[in-house]
Amino acid sequence: MSKIESRLREMGLELPEVHTPVGLYIPVNRAGNFVYTSGQGSRQHRGKLGADLTIAEGQEAAKYCMLQCLACIKKEIGNLDKVEKIFKVLGFVNSAPGFNQQPQVINGASQLLLDLFGDKGRHARSAVGANELPNDVAVEIEMLVAIKQN
Repeated sequence: MSKIESRLREMGLELPEVHTPVGLYIPVNRAGNFVYTSGQGSRQHRGKLGADLTIAEGQEAAKYCMLQCLACIKKEIGNLDKVEKIFKVLGFVNSAPGFNQQPQVINGASQLLLDLFGDKGRHARSAVGANELPNDVAVEIEMLVAIKQN
């Protein structure tokens, strides 16, 4: 078991199964030592932040999205210990009118990365409000990571 997955277990978390895409795309794409994930939605958390869900619930949704992204990356590279650096996280938050706390919601994903990867988990990030997300998911996240070359 990888060090990263051991940390996940210590936190009481585990990687989910990689979801079947809901459209005509692949869950992850690799170019050289970069791995990009497609947007991963919080299928267990539905509705709008600021109306249906609290910030804490949104943070849990963001954490789940990040676990799903990491599961996609693991499926591609075989071992999350090969992650050299988290470069970019892009988070979309299904937001009710007037809700402007998207950065706090996406902090749920960012904190998980810092807890798992330490300094390698520090990343550039965007947190964007959306008036609708596919299948009414609360949060969708995609990411870019650098992996160690063999």
